[in-house]
Amino acid sequence: MNKAEKANKMDIKKMTALAMFSVIALTIFTAESMIGPIVPIPGIKLGLANIVTLLVLVLYGPKEAVFVLIVRILLGSMFGGQMISFFYSLSGGILCWLVMSLISALLKKKFLVLISMCGAAAHNIGQILAAIVITHSISVVAYLPVLMLSAMITGFFTGLAAQVCSKRLQKILRVRFF
Repeated sequence: MNKAEKANKMDIKKMTALAMFSVIALTIFTAESMIGPIVPIPGIKLGLANIVTLLVLVLYGPKEAVFVLIVRILLGSMFGGQMISFFYSLSGGILCWLVMSLISALLKKKFLVLISMCGAAAHNIGQILAAIVITHSISVVAYLPVLMLSAMITGFFTGLAAQVCSKRLQKILRVRFF
């Protein structure tokens, strides 16, 4: 097998893995939406689909992670039928991805729990910024402390789940983690 054939085979393998991760993220996102709120506070979700984004970030890189994220947000919003959720998800998701990408580059991807917690906080900040734009009111910032507390809790557990999964997936997918 020559060099070009090997590169093409790797591209197909990577593309297949990213499609798989996109489907998994979309399935988790949809299932979590169907379950409804875990606590009786509006806007607080577990963010389980972020496990997949974090896994793709550390296993493949930031470009691949944002691809999976955008596919999940676009299809999730289309399937959910609420385009307003698209704006909230996109603003939170992109800010989360940006923060997680920067921190993972600085920390060499070793501290997934911390990366996840920072990403969860950034996601909530992004959603508050979207709410300010949509409602034309700064008063939604008062909700930020509640969201930050939930971000620390959910971010911790999603990061822990990603850490456990990444070690197993690294062996299965044979990608470099550290």
